Amino acid sequence: MLLLLFSLYLTCSRVHTSTEATSKHAPRMIFTPKETAMTRHPLLEHHAPAGIVLGKEPNKVIVAGPKHLNSFNFQNRPEPEEINVPWTECLKADPPQRGEGDCDYNISLVQKMGANNLFLCGTDGKETACCDMDLSEKPPRCMSSGKMEKIKGSIRGFIIEEGEPAALVDSDLYVTYSGSKGDVGIHRFGSNRVGPSLHDREQHYVGLVPSRDRDLQGKVFGFYKQRNTDSGLYSGMWIPFVTRVCMRDVGGPKNLLQFSWTSQVNARLFCGDTKSRRHFSELVDVATVEAEPWEDTRVYALFRNEWGMSAVCVYTMRDIEHIFTTSTFKGKDPQNGRLRTCDQDSTKIHMDVLKKIKENSEMEDWVRPIYNTGPILSNHHNYTHIYVDPAQNNGGDPHTMLYLSLRKGGIHKVVQKENHSFIIAEYQPFAHGDHILSLLLHSPTRKLYVTSRNELVQMDVENCAQYGDRCEDCVLARDPYCSWNDSHCTPNTQNMLQDEIKANLDICVSSRRFESSRTGRQYPPEADKSTTSITLPSNSKYFLQCPVKSNHASYTWFYQGGGASSGLEETPGLLLIHSMSPDQEGRYKCVSEERGYRRELADYTLQLESRAGVRTSTSLLLGLCLTAALIHSLSC
Repeated sequence: MLLLLFSLYLTCSRVHTSTEATSKHAPRMIFTPKETAMTRHPLLEHHAPAGIVLGKEPNKVIVAGPKHLNSFNFQNRPEPEEINVPWTECLKADPPQRGEGDCDYNISLVQKMGANNLFLCGTDGKETACCDMDLSEKPPRCMSSGKMEKIKGSIRGFIIEEGEPAALVDSDLYVTYSGSKGDVGIHRFGSNRVGPSLHDREQHYVGLVPSRDRDLQGKVFGFYKQRNTDSGLYSGMWIPFVTRVCMRDVGGPKNLLQFSWTSQVNARLFCGDTKSRRHFSELVDVATVEAEPWEDTRVYALFRNEWGMSAVCVYTMRDIEHIFTTSTFKGKDPQNGRLRTCDQDSTKIHMDVLKKIKENSEMEDWVRPIYNTGPILSNHHNYTHIYVDPAQNNGGDPHTMLYLSLRKGGIHKVVQKENHSFIIAEYQPFAHGDHILSLLLHSPTRKLYVTSRNELVQMDVENCAQYGDRCEDCVLARDPYCSWNDSHCTPNTQNMLQDEIKANLDICVSSRRFESSRTGRQYPPEADKSTTSITLPSNSKYFLQCPVKSNHASYTWFYQGGGASSGLEETPGLLLIHSMSPDQEGRYKCVSEERGYRRELADYTLQLESRAGVRTSTSLLLGLCLTAALIHSLSC
């Protein structure tokens, strides 16, 4: 029975090791709710949330939908506060329709407008209602304003699908519509309703980015993937694109492109490595880091390819605009004379130009990553969402922290600087591997909020103590949020130790020497751990377990100070005693090594059970032998 269970365990652990622990792209550490602080709330409606926004106070989050807003306070409130949405379309009815059955709007869009204001839209499947809600009032109400009335009037017959990107700019709302129907593209509602011209291309939008710089004349950039109509053997299924429309565009004259974009231009995105001929064509998600000047704003784009690999490429708005203003148009007619700036009055564009606009708006040149480089990260993990936090270490040196959700329900925390990326850790917030729907970080408190269909989880991603109690443990983590302060790993302050790129452990040695010269204290090597004595029956089998803290370390067992063994090849830190005999008696120590840093993690003394002693029961022995194996088998 023991051999059968051990064989099954090896099969499971071999799969886990080949995909994670032995890969150079594996997260260095893995955190479950046991290792790091996580607080969770159930989402009682068991429906994909329409959106999630941060509240005014720290530790407060508002989740939309489908019927209500739910305000979660992770600080001191065990139950969420349910907020009804008083749709004015229901209240104006005669008689007022207050019941959900009579006024059945599902929330499909939520945007934060200020500290206490939200912009909401919902649909009953036939029409769309929008609401500007003031949360400071009790109970909250939908406010009326000129800009809201314009949006509500023009959007009524349009159905907003859940998950579609949207951007509220001044008195206009920009929303995308994805699919293969003729109205696929960017739509604007408000002072002037404008939308895409009819086409037969299947497109799926993943992001909208409005410009914040007047010099760009007010533009909105959309990121989408388009199904490839080329059925060639080496053609990918998807083509990634960026598109741009002008905010002042009101469409063409009555007889051509009326209420349709006249300013829209499109360009392909390139993400890949030309040397290795590795190309990523399916655009999955985008995240934006705004900058001053706005042209330096960066777009972090998440891609996949047909071989199951994911990659992140970075683009700047400056490079995107350069393609839109300098490239010729694709096709036989390069349209060299076509205007590249936003027209003052789109209704007065010459008819010949409008015909060319309708025929083709794709640029010949592709948009390439910043500095014409390759992906900043590529591996065989299947990522589904990306969130970016522009961080700084204690010296003000900028870094970028990426949070990438995995299809299996985990989250990778990645530090990126220049051309270096490092997977610091994997967080596993959901016990059953639920699919992650959204990520949102409250940067001041470093609390990450994650939603699935069933739960909202708050995670502390600045829990520095989880990396270890020595300087080397802290530096090897390479976490820009954390540094060594001569006594423990702690959130960043000035003049502390960290090296996010190289994890140079010499800074720990230099620090100890400086501290010794300053205080006179000596820092001797870490003392040996106290040994744990284990008594085993003759000919029995047993597992010795070494705590595996880092997936990037090697683990070696030392026996009686002489022979050494790396343990089971498939499972780091696990050593099997095949048959207990006098030759196996003695002391066993497990030592980890990572980038030259060695540390003793386990110390056992095995003794053969005396014939005169009390014999260990078979059931107890079997339980002891399999405890460590079963714990690790849960990760399969």
